[in-house]
Amino acid sequence: MSSEECDYCGEGFDDEEAYLRHLRDEHGDDLGPIEVRRVAALDDGDDGNLVLYAGAVGVLIAVGLAAYLLFFSGGGSSGQAGASPHSPGSVHYHGPMTTEIGGEELDFSRQEFQYQNDHFHFESGDGSQWHVHSQGVTLAYAMDTLGINVTENTVSYDGTTYRESDGDRVVVEVNGEPVTTDEYVLQEGDAIRVVAEESN
Repeated sequence: MSSEECDYCGEGFDDEEAYLRHLRDEHGDDLGPIEVRRVAALDDGDDGNLVLYAGAVGVLIAVGLAAYLLFFSGGGSSGQAGASPHSPGSVHYHGPMTTEIGGEELDFSRQEFQYQNDHFHFESGDGSQWHVHSQGVTLAYAMDTLGINVTENTVSYDGTTYRESDGDRVVVEVNGEPVTTDEYVLQEGDAIRVVAEESN
């Protein structure tokens, strides 16, 4: 007795492979979507399963990437440099900061620098210690909340941009080391130092 019988012509087959070859050769134009996949898998051998597996993995990677971008970009509505941090209250870090721009050290105890952002700020009139209240606060994001845009080679503040490429002195460091500002995430105790001076 045949194990497979053709729905199109009634011919019987002893195994699935012979049946699928018959479908391909005799009824290729009449096949439904499932039969087309089964015949394609036969033609590709094990490669057919590999293609399906690779397609499924590709879909999962695409979904994961989209979720990552949506989660870490915060919808892109902050208008501030770097990805938006997580919800306030998830951490509580502190650290020192010195920032000298155009020959003057900024006084972060001034009101204009006090508690301007939930994720990163100075508070209680103290300008010596910054406070981080959210995971994922990058150096670029933190400085942007203070009205200072920093990259590895530029500092912009109060309408002036200092560029290493123009010969200006630009120092952007955490714990004495240069960092990628939009990737480096602030940690407990990090010492931030920013210096920007025009070339003489």
